[in-house]
Amino acid sequence: MMVAVAAVMAAIAGACIGWICLRASSTAHRRYRNHFGLAVSGSLAEVFLFLDPTRVWVVHLALCVGFGAVALLLSGSLVLMLMAAGVALAIVPCLIARARRARLRRYEKQLPDFLMALAGALRAGTGLQAALSCIVPRQSPPLSQEFGLLLRQQRMGLSFDDALADLLVRMPTDANNLLVSSLRMAWRSGGSLAALLDVLAETLRSCGHLSARVRALTSQGKMQAYLMAGMPLMVGAALYLLDPDSMRPLWQTPPGWMALGLLVLLEAAGLWFIRRIVDIRV
Repeated sequence: MMVAVAAVMAAIAGACIGWICLRASSTAHRRYRNHFGLAVSGSLAEVFLFLDPTRVWVVHLALCVGFGAVALLLSGSLVLMLMAAGVALAIVPCLIARARRARLRRYEKQLPDFLMALAGALRAGTGLQAALSCIVPRQSPPLSQEFGLLLRQQRMGLSFDDALADLLVRMPTDANNLLVSSLRMAWRSGGSLAALLDVLAETLRSCGHLSARVRALTSQGKMQAYLMAGMPLMVGAALYLLDPDSMRPLWQTPPGWMALGLLVLLEAAGLWFIRRIVDIRV
């Protein structure tokens, strides 16, 4: 009788704990999805990609499930499954961040020619607003998108100074900071903006050539970092194919899990240090 009562009480306690865990996981999942949707919407809007956050969330979830399932099928280890799913969590944010960095580089590359055209229009006697309205539609994205938004903000009643401030927030680069400062100064003081834009265009073009040269010289170091980071993974995969029984304890025993965690930590630290060394800002 006492055994039956104890079993019933244990079942009730287990059901209560399971219900609490289910509620907690459901709440955490809802909060994470809301946070992910807000973050992705803002990040995609910054690069003028207006995608449905629900579809992005489905892709994000599918990547996590897919990576975890593949890791579980190949290794049979829950630890590797969780590690693979954790890696998949960073794929979508990394892709968005990469797209934003590429967009900033394209914007900076377009600025010198845009400034030369703007200086030519101002030298011909056109006002700044009219010159922008004439030149911006002829540019390609992302410059046309950013300055087009600036012009639309002005038409909606926003002051030119505030629109420039918003442009600097959206495109926080050193080149854009120089451009915004020059336009603000010319808008307030009414100085000779054409000559200033010519000098600024030549300066930005020289900086762009120097940055491209630095990236070319440091690309070998970055490639070496990726090769050194990928070498342990490739060696581990080769050893697993050659002798799976000897490698299986690596992801099926606690000491193996500790070794894998230390491996991931050292790999991340090495990549971070090498990237900091070769990341030379001009």
